[in-house]
Amino acid sequence: MKFLRNLLASILGFFIAIFLLFVFFFAVASIVGAEEKIVVKSNSVLELDLSTPIKDYAPKENNPIAEALELTDEKLALNKIINAIENAKNDNKIKGISIKTAFVNAGIAQTQAIRNKIEEFKESGKFVYAYNDIYTQKNYYLSSVADSLFLNPIGVIDFRGLSTEILYFKDFEDKYGIKMEVIRHGKYKSAVEPFLENEMSEANREQTTSFLKSIWSEITDDISKSRNISIEKLNLIADNYNGRNVTIAKENNLIDASIYEDEYEEKLAIESDSKKVNIISIEDYISSGKGRISSTSKDKIAVIYAQGDIIYGEGSEDYIGQGIINKAIRKARKDDNVKAIVLRVNSPGGNALASELIWRELELTKKEKPIVVSMGNYAASGGYYIACNANKIIAEPTTITGSIGVFGAIPNFSQFTDKIGINAEQVSTNDSPSYSVFEPMNKKFYDVTKEGIEQMYTTFVNRVSSGRNMTFEQVNEIAQGRVWTGKEAIENGLVDQLGGLNDAIKVAAELAEVQNFRVRNYPNYKTDLKEALKFSPFIKASKEEILKETLGDENYQLYYNLQKMKNLKGIQARIPFVFQVK
Repeated sequence: MKFLRNLLASILGFFIAIFLLFVFFFAVASIVGAEEKIVVKSNSVLELDLSTPIKDYAPKENNPIAEALELTDEKLALNKIINAIENAKNDNKIKGISIKTAFVNAGIAQTQAIRNKIEEFKESGKFVYAYNDIYTQKNYYLSSVADSLFLNPIGVIDFRGLSTEILYFKDFEDKYGIKMEVIRHGKYKSAVEPFLENEMSEANREQTTSFLKSIWSEITDDISKSRNISIEKLNLIADNYNGRNVTIAKENNLIDASIYEDEYEEKLAIESDSKKVNIISIEDYISSGKGRISSTSKDKIAVIYAQGDIIYGEGSEDYIGQGIINKAIRKARKDDNVKAIVLRVNSPGGNALASELIWRELELTKKEKPIVVSMGNYAASGGYYIACNANKIIAEPTTITGSIGVFGAIPNFSQFTDKIGINAEQVSTNDSPSYSVFEPMNKKFYDVTKEGIEQMYTTFVNRVSSGRNMTFEQVNEIAQGRVWTGKEAIENGLVDQLGGLNDAIKVAAELAEVQNFRVRNYPNYKTDLKEALKFSPFIKASKEEILKETLGDENYQLYYNLQKMKNLKGIQARIPFVFQVK
């Protein structure tokens, strides 16, 4: 009897728990659903604050519980920002745009795409103003598109040209006996150079200088046109740091006036014909439904977003895996209403096998429907691998692409363990080319791995050769792991034309011979509560945010890159180990 009584109590407790959980879910969902609908008021000014991380594609979270508990990361989607600015151009309730952001949390190519869209917005005759206390260089590049640009009276414009810094670890490895064993193909494949040398190679310095100058020429050309300052003078301004105070900045025409924030708001009110300026944020404007372009056409252009490092596996919103991407490609291919596919690539590359598997799915799809690639900040190495076979490739001028090369890197602690008195002994049934992190790499293992690297490199070059209608020799000449900007890639045949995502969509529609269509975004990401609850609602931030606060942005970037190298599996096709343009 006692057993039955306990059993019934357990069953009753279970159903009560289920009931309470259901009530909790229902209550939270009701709260989320009851949120006040955002209405765009007359005489509004659209404010662009781009300090929230910007991704090419940030699908709306489908988990109301996670949203209510604030377990989701905030992010803005580039495609929705572009659509919102396009809608604002023709929205009678929007009088103008105010660019007011602490910094721009986006890549150079994404920033240029937003800037170009604001330039189009100005064709409507509506005003564009910009204000800040301090302008970072990327922020100034974006804000320079404004009709009038304002700076706090004690503010600064950090305009000094582009640079990048790479840390080299060879001395550290030799000193402590902890190193990376590297096998690579490509004299420019600088992803692993910091583990092999104490200083930058001439080949790496050549390519780094080349793409920095190419990006800088785009930035200075755009600012020159907007601010009516010659490129020669802009370079002198950068050389002498002539944005260091408002007086010098005004003398050099970098700003129109130095005012305080309240005075700026008064100007916005006057321009928007209001007693008090009515600001609507880009997030709220998107939430009001202005983040998409409406269409009732049954014909569709599928846009498949491949963003992040390429890994072997399912993948996620932040990483490209052949699992999720190939499902999206197949779904678009089998949909009779999808007339063409745009693959939006924003990736520095990664696992070579996963890249090959995605390439194969695209190869099958290309036989049935036209494929156009749109390149974002990066479409390099593995990112270029999955792009190379498209009918057309369109890149932003500042896109980092190419890097056709492969490498393998695995840690080795043998010298370290020798120093501290640890000896590892192995027992095997066969004389296979095995590897231990506690023993020096043997020739047999090296030879087998090198053979795999060479085979993968040859396959990579052949894929590009076939997709771009070039000979193996022509591709090999511009390959070797060398990085190019989109503007440079036009000249060497790796890219067909310059432009953004909307340009790629138009080209895809032309190839499919459709005029009226709507855009269908892929993949569909599903977030379950178990994943969302990995972060407690009582914790201030995620692990990454805590580390950023503790280490600082630059030190965190070093930690992040070391973590990425530690987790590399299989042969890799990716761009340089550390690449951060400042």
